Amino acid sequence: METIHLPHHFSAEENLAKIASSFQGLSHQEVVQREKIFGKNVLKEEEISVAKIFFRQFHNILIYVLLAASVISALSYRIVDFLAIIFLVIFNALLGFWQELKAETSIHALKKLTESRETVIREGKEISVASKSLVPGDIVLLNEGETVTADMRIIHDESLMVDESSITGESLPVAKDHMATLPAKTAVTDQVNMLFAGSTVVRGNAKALVIRTGLNTYFASIVEKAQIKSVESPLTKAVNFFTKRYVVLLCCLFAFIGLYGVMQGRDWFEIGYIFIAELVSAVPEGLPIVVTLVLVLGALALHRKKTLIRVLPAVETLGSTTVIAVDKTGTITSGNLRVEKVYSLDGKRLERIAGLCVEEKKMIDPIDRALENWIQIGPQLRKKNKRLWLYPFDTRKRLMAAVYDIDGNPTLFVKGAFEALKKFSSQKNLELYEQEVTQLSKKGLRVLAFAEGSWHGEAMETWNIEIVGIVAFLDPPNEGVVHAVIEAQKAGMNVIMITGDHAATAAAIAKEVKICRGCEEVMTGEMLENFTDQELYEKLHYIKVIARILPEHKYRIVRVLQDRGEIVAVSGDGVNDVPALKAADLGIAMGSGTEAAKSVSKMVILDNNLKVIVEAIAKGRVIADNIRKIIYYLVSASVQEIFLISLAIFSNLPLPLFPIQILWINLVTDGVQDKTFPLIQQEGDVMQRKPRKMYRQFFDLSQVIRISTFGIVMGLVAFILFRYLLTQFTYEHAVTITFTSVVMSQWFNGIQAQKENEPFFYCVKKSFSINPYVFLSIGVGFFLQLFAVYIAQEAFHTQSMSWYEWRFPIFTALIGFTFVEIKKWIEFFIRSCK
Repeated sequence: METIHLPHHFSAEENLAKIASSFQGLSHQEVVQREKIFGKNVLKEEEISVAKIFFRQFHNILIYVLLAASVISALSYRIVDFLAIIFLVIFNALLGFWQELKAETSIHALKKLTESRETVIREGKEISVASKSLVPGDIVLLNEGETVTADMRIIHDESLMVDESSITGESLPVAKDHMATLPAKTAVTDQVNMLFAGSTVVRGNAKALVIRTGLNTYFASIVEKAQIKSVESPLTKAVNFFTKRYVVLLCCLFAFIGLYGVMQGRDWFEIGYIFIAELVSAVPEGLPIVVTLVLVLGALALHRKKTLIRVLPAVETLGSTTVIAVDKTGTITSGNLRVEKVYSLDGKRLERIAGLCVEEKKMIDPIDRALENWIQIGPQLRKKNKRLWLYPFDTRKRLMAAVYDIDGNPTLFVKGAFEALKKFSSQKNLELYEQEVTQLSKKGLRVLAFAEGSWHGEAMETWNIEIVGIVAFLDPPNEGVVHAVIEAQKAGMNVIMITGDHAATAAAIAKEVKICRGCEEVMTGEMLENFTDQELYEKLHYIKVIARILPEHKYRIVRVLQDRGEIVAVSGDGVNDVPALKAADLGIAMGSGTEAAKSVSKMVILDNNLKVIVEAIAKGRVIADNIRKIIYYLVSASVQEIFLISLAIFSNLPLPLFPIQILWINLVTDGVQDKTFPLIQQEGDVMQRKPRKMYRQFFDLSQVIRISTFGIVMGLVAFILFRYLLTQFTYEHAVTITFTSVVMSQWFNGIQAQKENEPFFYCVKKSFSINPYVFLSIGVGFFLQLFAVYIAQEAFHTQSMSWYEWRFPIFTALIGFTFVEIKKWIEFFIRSCK
């Protein structure tokens, strides 16, 4: 026995000899021996440690900073600070743990496709065995409706047609031919003498020789790519990009402050406490919580639009998408064939032939379903007229026939390829039909001819038929797809159709929905293999349709685009789409697709339509904008606190804020306001702009300038206020007023943060309506601040303020608001002049 590498290249007999089997099948002893060599016909199960998932939540630079602050707090006997920081870290870890625990289910779903039973021939007898017990050399009997669970070489078939859409992406059933021997380099999509695990028999029956099982199948090679690690979301990448630089800057600043503190003669206990204050102020503690809240609320909003989010960061990834690689069947088109064009000189006769030329009751074949939907009266015709004889569809002769008793006369009805039927016809008007067939085929339509004649016997040489008409079929575009494509292109996204269908069919649909203009924008999987990655990337700038692709082609396209900075969304519904869906920044599965596709995707759309994806991207851009506003608000608050504390240290003054006060600001006072940011409505038409690059989505130069200017200016204002207050009040009273002033200045900054591109007073009505909840949150925050100042004084190191002393916080807040407003007006006029 030897391993057969190219079974499609050899005849059935040669394959049997190479694998040491026969038409009588294997013996029991041979099965046991081969199972020891090749193993069970199953896939490996990916095991995920729950403990590993939990501890992975602490692998974050900002978490390290907080843990360092908690250690210093414990060593300094600041137990309240220590407990508050530890609570925050554990809460964030539990939140992330809960999200990840429900995510990785891909291999379980893929395994379900192989959990079935097969009829095999062993020792000359037909027996039923579990599919996991198949071994190379087994002879398997397959019938209509059964799933193929191993790679097999067909050794005999009768009118066999197989649905390979979940493996190759081909939308129509593929006719198989056991007699064929093919060139060694024949692509999987064209191996008509092979059956692949995961495909389904839709017509006819077959006897096949098992060649590969389990991890050696073509199906398993797809699964292997499904086990690759999913890429991080653009938000995660951008935050990591910012965090690394932010932490380096903080380390330099803190080292300088520590050295400066030593030079000032401060003791190590005091310097340690300064570090706690600086560390706590440097970390925007509420950021992970509020970003998660934005994503959760965004996921709920998308759910109302028939979009299910499986992995929360996918909500934001929608807004960052630069390329949409869409599957044709099920996303661009409905996946259900319809009769698109009819040409006949006698429409009534054509409808009768179409209604009677049906060989199955289940209507598995999509063409039969399309004909049934077209004529509507098929069941009545078949019930009224008795069938006398049936010739099932012959994949080699490319036709099927049936004889019915029509008013006492046996009449032959034939359906098939026009070239096949015209051999049995002597009519004079064939040229008219031939011209129409040629034109329709150029448009990528599937064309069938229909004929009838007198019945003279089963021998085909006795047939003399008249072609009555031709019918062209199309998998039609979904409603709203054209508008969705135009909207996506207008928003700066590159829309590419990737399909297993033939190039002509794919090009016809792509032109209809405005994805491409002509054939020069079409490429096949075979052509793709001849390009280097860089050449492929350059061609993808103008190639809009890629046809006859294999799973590895689609996977490669995704990786090539990602390696060059593109954020790629991929749609798909079959097992063949799994590697690309898993590798993509945003894998989008169809609700009607396979469990394998859904389980590796980050998003599932219930309405299989590109329109839903584009609408979700628009919503994703709003969500991304809101996250950007949250980052500005919280990080600018941290910069203000850092600058305030640092200036106090450099001036040899005591701390202007206690660590517990900083935590209160970041988590409670500001924490109430930032929870309303997910409710900010759309600011302008988000689909009128091009996608932002990944690292610029949240931390571009404009964002950094906004954060740093507010933080530095308001840090300076708060420092000047603190210095003045120390000359008028006791230390703790000065800290209380400074504490409240910082809180109020950040509330007013939160109001300004609701609109990034417009001044508050440019359109006051919009400023109040874009998010009315932010004003309600200030009311709640005000009462919480009263609690900290007047009730929990011992915990927060505060003293009661007189009503007159509230002028300091109000004045400070107005300075911050006015500064941001003036800056916005200047930027607004500069943009208007361009």
